[in-house]
Amino acid sequence: MKSSEVKLYKSFRFKIVLYTFLSIIYTAATEFLLYLIFQGIKKILILDEYKVESIEQNTMLYSKLSNNAISNNMLNNSEFMNNNLTPQAESIRRGYMGVGICIIILISITIFVLYFLLLTKKFSLYLKEIVLGIDKIAKGDLTTRIHLKDEDEFSIIGDRLNAMADDIRLLMENERKNEKMKNDLITNVAHDLRTPLTSIIGYLDITLRDPKLEVDTRNKYIQVAFDKALRLEKLIGDLFSFTKFSSGEMKLNLAPIDIVKLMEQMADEFYPAFQEADLSFEFITECESAVVIADGDLLARAFSNLISNAVKYGKNGKSIKIRITQTEWDVSVLVINYGEVIPRADLEHVFDRFYRVETSRNIETGGTGLGLAIAKKAVLMHNGTIKASSTLEGTIFEITLKKDKIHEK
Repeated sequence: MKSSEVKLYKSFRFKIVLYTFLSIIYTAATEFLLYLIFQGIKKILILDEYKVESIEQNTMLYSKLSNNAISNNMLNNSEFMNNNLTPQAESIRRGYMGVGICIIILISITIFVLYFLLLTKKFSLYLKEIVLGIDKIAKGDLTTRIHLKDEDEFSIIGDRLNAMADDIRLLMENERKNEKMKNDLITNVAHDLRTPLTSIIGYLDITLRDPKLEVDTRNKYIQVAFDKALRLEKLIGDLFSFTKFSSGEMKLNLAPIDIVKLMEQMADEFYPAFQEADLSFEFITECESAVVIADGDLLARAFSNLISNAVKYGKNGKSIKIRITQTEWDVSVLVINYGEVIPRADLEHVFDRFYRVETSRNIETGGTGLGLAIAKKAVLMHNGTIKASSTLEGTIFEITLKKDKIHEK
């Protein structure tokens, strides 16, 4: 985007003054040329008249010589009359001179205007182009672009219009994208809430309607209903959490957090989930302690979502690893699973809200698609980074945070 500051010699005002000055010069030059042409024509006419008079003079030479004294006397009288015009004749002569001056002024103005219009023609054409561009943009053609021809105020206007069209187009694309995401959210939430809710209602209905149901079976049905209720609670919690992140209502309660201890605690909490999914687990760390300034609950939520994601989609790999690495200034936590490789096209969007790989949509792994989006927002709030990679050697989700050198042991 062009700067709003325009150099004086490139500005519209400077060019107007320049073109005005040039128009004056061109007008004066044109009038001088016309004067020369007029004088030339006048001399030619006088010369022709002189030739005719010369013939007459040859035939009448004798008469003129004889009457020379009389002619000289008449000439002196004529000059005397020109120098001694009557007031009425002088008024008429001045009137003709005034008319002549007015005609000359009108011609000069006309010539000046013509030159000025010619010199400023490109301004009017560029203004017309800008007006046509504005009209197209106003009618919804946001692909319209105004060609930037110079570095004056008109080019700045054109550049601002181009930027405005880009911004509007981006806003409309984001609006369409948000509308699609909203529709996807409604569809996904309706599906994900209905599935466990149907199970809860079904199992509880059987438990209530069949008084002869065996105790073990009854307890089993109640346990299933309870598990489904917990899943509903998590889905609703994800929705509320993401809403708080998006609206900026989530506040950080910062304190020194030892990442190594936090991940050891997370591993212990997920141990039953590893066992249930028949997954082996390995915890690897390069350091005994790595302290960061962070909100412990939000970080735990982010790591929990990454581990949950690894458990859901890494069952086929039969193994999960959590690895902690560090540099002098950073500490990184890698959550690795060996399930199906995430396609490159999907890998670029795994942290987008409501986005899910299509093959993952089933009863066991279905969710709102907010887990990784929440993890990303939590990490960004801590000025950290989060990234994902997926190859035949494993799918890795990595979070990197700045270490706190003050509280580091």
